[in-house]
Amino acid sequence: MDRLSNTVRPYAWGSTTAIPELLGVAPTGEPQAEMWMGAHPGAPSRLTRTAGTEQPLTDIIAADPERELGPATVEKFGPRLPFLLKLLAAGAPLSLQVHPDLTQAKKGYEDEERRSVPIDAPHRTYKDANHKPELICALTPFEGLCGFRRPTEAAEAIAALGVDSLKPYVDLLGAHPEEAALREVLTAILTADPAEMTETVTEAAAAAERLGGAHAPYARIAHHFPGDPGVIAAMLLNHVQLQPGEALFLGAGVPHAYLGGLGVEIMANSDNVLRCGLTPKHIDVPELLDIVRFEATDPGILRPEAAPSGEELYETPVDEFRLSRYDLSPGAAPVDLTRSAPQILLCTAGAPRVGTLDLAPGGSVFVPSDESVEASGSGTLFRATVVA
Repeated sequence: MDRLSNTVRPYAWGSTTAIPELLGVAPTGEPQAEMWMGAHPGAPSRLTRTAGTEQPLTDIIAADPERELGPATVEKFGPRLPFLLKLLAAGAPLSLQVHPDLTQAKKGYEDEERRSVPIDAPHRTYKDANHKPELICALTPFEGLCGFRRPTEAAEAIAALGVDSLKPYVDLLGAHPEEAALREVLTAILTADPAEMTETVTEAAAAAERLGGAHAPYARIAHHFPGDPGVIAAMLLNHVQLQPGEALFLGAGVPHAYLGGLGVEIMANSDNVLRCGLTPKHIDVPELLDIVRFEATDPGILRPEAAPSGEELYETPVDEFRLSRYDLSPGAAPVDLTRSAPQILLCTAGAPRVGTLDLAPGGSVFVPSDESVEASGSGTLFRATVVA
């Protein structure tokens, strides 16, 4: 078991205060968006196995994957940690985005490799051949957009703005079956004349500001992304507010965006993102329209299922990751966390003891497969592992 040293990513949308407050350190004044825990090559966690020598977790795993991950994990997912754990702190909206399924990711990656599109090219869509299902669990009140709402609901919200240039979208939403209506409207939004769309978004944002209430989130989004067609696209989606401890699972093809709050996020170890708006980055409209699932969905807020062991599990339909939580009480018997799979344990409150290590909020450890480990003391501990 090893204490992890983790990288904080300074993306522009990050909160300047949420992660420093959790870690108990002074803010730097710069955005601190995500703290990565895992073995993603973009920012692998670091640990010290030999005194004075810090190594990336990627190198530790590569040197002996069966010892670190366990034979079953290597056989199922290959010689790499299949998940990435993060603290995510949104101070502004993230891009409106969607992720491919495994078949789509493999096909898209192979196509761009065949066409020799540089991996760091701004117009490159697929960075790897893996899918990217993800789960976000709120640590503070958390706001986001997740999945399409029913076309009739979207039409009502858009019509209430009273913007003439949006009337064709309202008509389309009411004139076709669900899938066709959502596809046609999103396509129209993303392919509209940029100058005309900028004017439409400006009018829509002013109307949303006047209306307030359920329209207020779109005025806030437009404040961060003036003139962006993603502001109108966002009105097609469910607006979701999570309370601490609640979570959202985001599967392939489901459009979503995080708007604000602090949470624990876990995902398959991939970097494949197709953007729909709220971003200056490249939007591949034809590929996006092939990936998006045009169906209205219930966001499906998740609450953890408690087991007699004290583990509270967030159930998801994927095998690459498994997220659970322990609320430890002082004086209680130690909790056995030994598992035949790799684990990352993250403290988000209190001062639990994991093995021989004392953790503070934001502290984390990597536990190799089958290594004996117990947790005790007081605090909240998140456990990231794979489905064994």
